[in-house]
Amino acid sequence: MSILCCVPVLECVYCLGCAHWLWKKCLYSAGHESENWGLATSDEFEPIPRLCRLILAVYEEDLHNPMWAPPGGYGIDPHHVVLKKDYDQTQGRVTPYMIYLDHQNGHVVLAIRGLNLAKESDYAVLLDNKLGQTKFDGGYVHNGLLKAAMWVFEEEHEVLKKLLDENPGYSLTFVGHSLGAGVVSLLVLFVVQNRDRLGNIERKRIRCFAIAPPRCMSLHLAVTYADVINSVVLQDDFLPRTTTALEDVFKSIICLPCVLCLTCLKDTFTFEEKKLKDTRRLYAPGRLYHIVVRKPLRLGRFPPVVRTAVPVDGRFEQIVLSCNATADHAIIWIQRESQIALDLMLEEDRVMQIPVEQRIVRQKSIVEDHDEEYRAAIMKAASLNIPMSPSPSYGTFHDPEEGESSAGSGVEGSPSPWSFKGMRRNWNRFIDRYFPVDDNSGHMIFKKEESSALLCR
Repeated sequence: MSILCCVPVLECVYCLGCAHWLWKKCLYSAGHESENWGLATSDEFEPIPRLCRLILAVYEEDLHNPMWAPPGGYGIDPHHVVLKKDYDQTQGRVTPYMIYLDHQNGHVVLAIRGLNLAKESDYAVLLDNKLGQTKFDGGYVHNGLLKAAMWVFEEEHEVLKKLLDENPGYSLTFVGHSLGAGVVSLLVLFVVQNRDRLGNIERKRIRCFAIAPPRCMSLHLAVTYADVINSVVLQDDFLPRTTTALEDVFKSIICLPCVLCLTCLKDTFTFEEKKLKDTRRLYAPGRLYHIVVRKPLRLGRFPPVVRTAVPVDGRFEQIVLSCNATADHAIIWIQRESQIALDLMLEEDRVMQIPVEQRIVRQKSIVEDHDEEYRAAIMKAASLNIPMSPSPSYGTFHDPEEGESSAGSGVEGSPSPWSFKGMRRNWNRFIDRYFPVDDNSGHMIFKKEESSALLCR
């Protein structure tokens, strides 16, 4: 008994528990999330490196004299660029974008670049959201990204319709990176719902590739549109995994690792069932392609492996404590690793010497497997019986305040209560309530009754 009295048992148990959690998190690699997914093939993954180069081309001011072209160039003909709009033309409603007519592959492509850290308008779009603020097609979506997507559609749907009429049989492809990935994901939702305004284009001719997307739609929509939307995530990318309010993330950009660690700790103690039951929780959209280039306790990069699935649970739900969490978000690294992965796939196909007939059969088999996986994901999501009533908040943006609309009224997001603006607002409310200004004298008065009641609480 005397020995036990000298040993701080509770403190030791607590320290051991924390050490065990930290050890698991340090060993946790993003590769674990997709270890049970199927491997992607060269036929389905082929467009991704090409479209990444197209996104990089949006950054160029003069495509005839490029300054930042990756190895091998952008792979496009500048004469086939239909239009290209910068911030002055978009008026800050969306990041710069480009419409390109790809005759070589039979696509009408709309490409939107990622967030510009020096543009306040980009932050305004990304941070314009509250938990459960905007509904769309039976689910919830990101309010600011939806408004940007609808603006692009109203601006360019006539141009897209004209190009599709002039080039029958071409597919309509949307691609974007980071903030642009969220915009094109919600733009596709709007396009599918308004196909009559694009000449009644078939759904199977509409495709979207979201490169390093933010969490922008609820689980129901993410699974339902998996036949159209394809999301590409490089290893430890933080944005598709960020469930905390993006306003807090960008306000704390100097100490981003601290925010990621706190988010990781919070998600660890949140049950998976609770996450799935919240219809307002946002997810990375569509079918997921995960590029894995590193392994735990190994130094350096390994030949990239691409896995794909339409998961219902495990859609990048864990923040990865990695020094590459922000570097893996860069479009240039995604383009390089995806190109290496595609080259390895093509080399493996060449070594195997697959005949043309078998290649055609394999392509049909891939389509059938994807359709079967897509239907299974929809059935699994439907079997959860997720209620439409809001559940308690635990992450994924701010809760709407009482009296605010949840149907996307366009009201700007309220500040975090722990931000300077939120604390100032609470302090002003306190002063107005207990120290009102006398209408006659203009001086501040003290309410004794309410203050006494406050002290007695």
